[in-house]
Amino acid sequence: MSVFANSPSMSQAQVLPVVRQPILDRQQALFAYELAFPRGSNTDGSEALTGQTLAAIADGSLKQLVRDNRAFLHVSRELLVSHAETLRQNARLGVCVGPALAGDEEALTTLRWLKASGCLLMLEDFPDSLDEEQSAAIEILLFIVQYAMVAVDHRDVEATNARIEYIKSFSVKAIATGVDTPEDYTRLVDAPVDGFQGKYLLKPERVDVPRMSPSKLGLLRLIGAMNEPNNGPIELGKIIRDDAILSYKLLGCVNSAYFALPRQLKSVEQAAVFFGVNRMRNWISTMALGGMDERPPELLRLALVRAQMCERLASGKPALKEMAFTAGLFSLLDTLMNAPMSYVLEHLPLATEINQVLLENTGPFAPILDQVRQWESGEVTSEEDIQKLAAIYFEAAQWADHVYAFADAAAS
Repeated sequence: MSVFANSPSMSQAQVLPVVRQPILDRQQALFAYELAFPRGSNTDGSEALTGQTLAAIADGSLKQLVRDNRAFLHVSRELLVSHAETLRQNARLGVCVGPALAGDEEALTTLRWLKASGCLLMLEDFPDSLDEEQSAAIEILLFIVQYAMVAVDHRDVEATNARIEYIKSFSVKAIATGVDTPEDYTRLVDAPVDGFQGKYLLKPERVDVPRMSPSKLGLLRLIGAMNEPNNGPIELGKIIRDDAILSYKLLGCVNSAYFALPRQLKSVEQAAVFFGVNRMRNWISTMALGGMDERPPELLRLALVRAQMCERLASGKPALKEMAFTAGLFSLLDTLMNAPMSYVLEHLPLATEINQVLLENTGPFAPILDQVRQWESGEVTSEEDIQKLAAIYFEAAQWADHVYAFADAAAS
């Protein structure tokens, strides 16, 4: 099922076009999701988008997208003042508002009421250059909200620190956005920020001499052995036979109610015959990567969403779709391993087409992966593409959450 308004069999036009973007806390665990609309969608309070948003809130599908985690939804003035009761009834769904509401008495009254009702409020970033009247209006907002965004991608260190200090003076928690490189994150670690958001999560740290721990090398050897082209169901079963936890995760996932199989699969060999060898390789890789506890959990979720979206967007024979899945899953392998992609791929016998997209962003899968990346960052502008990708994204996110629950589980 996807996040649809009203029923599970809706057309693409009825999917709420929203992307969940993780905000991590100081321990790099999930603090909340920001629910952001693509730039090409009409977010200025259009009646259609307001209706879609209300339907997604009311039927619980938006809550399902974020797995009952805390989330902040960007809302228009119309949605805020006309449907505050709907927002109030969803305690885990916070409200993110823009600085344009400063000085709007009706909107401010609504925000105060929502806060008194237990709703979490976040203020979007606002300009540094404000006149006296504008500053006074922003201060009123800061006395209401509990969180405020600080965009660090267009401020130097001094200006960033000054903005954080200003926000904290109102006892408001600061969320750093636009943290796009590991270096950005490093320089903010000692700053009094409460959350981090940006593309830094998708990039490995720079190292002079790449090296990996024995456990990571062992993981790559396992994935490499599975991707040997001549390996069939029996060989896959032999490769992971001695790893009880990995076998437990895989069989638990494929036998779950999500896939509704006609009979229980009792071995990796049976699963490989039923689902196909290539698909089983991909799922075993997923379960193996789930055993890594050195990187933020949201990173693997993102890789899984990419993988499923790439498979859905790929056309042609099933083998090509499964290769597209691999390309999406491994597109974050350098970050998961915290090593350059070229170094990581030296240990993996992948198909030429997959190496091309991972190393050079060329080949048949490059346009597909680019499309997925654009969706992630909210850069899709065509309304037709937005509706198409929204439907694929919501289904991919639900699939990824289900599979991740098994990949992250320990055998009992």
